[in-house]
Amino acid sequence: MANLQVKDIDDKLYASLKELAAGDKRSLSQEVVYILEKYLSSPESFRSNPTHEFLSLAGSWDDERKAEEMVAEIKRSRRNSSRFRGDDGLFD
Repeated sequence: MANLQVKDIDDKLYASLKELAAGDKRSLSQEVVYILEKYLSSPESFRSNPTHEFLSLAGSWDDERKAEEMVAEIKRSRRNSSRFRGDDGLFD
């Protein structure tokens, strides 16, 4: 079998790997081999899809109303504001 040596590993990464290995009752080397085998057996499952990532964070919109009804409600709820009507000339 071949040997692999990895240099200059970040201390936090090393500690995390060590913790994972201990939790799985494996040596550090066994844990690294396990992680690599898992990734290489199905790398597509580890690829990030930005759309799926966003949707998993944002959730989905669940509303029975039609878009036109929602837009009409938003427009009805709008109020005029004098927030940016000042004498400073910034928003005039």
